[in-house]
Amino acid sequence: MVDIPPSRRRLARLARIERLDPVHDHGEIYRISTGLEFPWEYLRALELANLRTFAAPSVSGLLAATGQYARAPRRRYESTLVLMGALGNYGYDSPLGRDALRLINRMHRWYRISQPDLLYTLVSFVLRPFAFLDAYGWRPLSAPERQAAFLHYWHIGRRIGISDIPGDIAGMEAFAEDYERRCFRRHPANHAVAEQAMSVFYDRLPRPARPAARQLVISLLDDRARSALGYDAPARSVRRAARDALLLRRQVQRRLPPRRRSYYDHPPRLHAYPGDLHDYVLVDFAVPHPTPVPPPWRRAAPERP
Repeated sequence: MVDIPPSRRRLARLARIERLDPVHDHGEIYRISTGLEFPWEYLRALELANLRTFAAPSVSGLLAATGQYARAPRRRYESTLVLMGALGNYGYDSPLGRDALRLINRMHRWYRISQPDLLYTLVSFVLRPFAFLDAYGWRPLSAPERQAAFLHYWHIGRRIGISDIPGDIAGMEAFAEDYERRCFRRHPANHAVAEQAMSVFYDRLPRPARPAARQLVISLLDDRARSALGYDAPARSVRRAARDALLLRRQVQRRLPPRRRSYYDHPPRLHAYPGDLHDYVLVDFAVPHPTPVPPPWRRAAPERP
């Protein structure tokens, strides 16, 4: 498939990003990149990053013991959407961002989560979108966008008590390689939690289409993660179909005009909760233990800083 270069109009927002300071303006760059330039790609990449963390038995075993994905996988998934959406849209130092961080910290305090497991999850949220966008994005991520994503999650990691966060992207890559080599291995909990979490990706499709969708998701995992999660490699035709579909989407995206509405301003509707992604008081959104959760309170979306 011959690559079609993006139009000049499609690249106009990139020129704006490159005029910003990736250190001082990393929150704005991250919001533009994830909300306007690559909202679909970032969402898919973060889903795969989350799925990949279950390849470590220390992570999947804890999740299996809590039963969060077994009881309500969509509710667990959409809780993460709300928290990450608040941090991406409003920033980690905004009032709503601080609410999200307090809730994350409160959830983590209920469990014994090792620092390496926490750090690997954080690092995956930085690195896996880079890999996905390099392969399937309608343009490559620019250096300022990479640095902005790194700083966004570095500051979040510091605020939720993660220690020894690498000081640059290369350090994160070295940590991830070492962690995966030491910690990824087959375990029954890996496969069980992965199946529960992955059901959210296609549970709203017609039932006959779900097996094919499941195989397409599995085909996007690399061999190391796929093996540790207990999946056989899909047929070559399935892997080719997934790759060709994403490459075709890339070509179509390059021909389209720039996105006018941010994902954060017009997020997808939730199914486990009524209302929109930004309609909730986050401190009342979820609790980490198996007590009943009251319906979240509605609120008007706050102003962005």
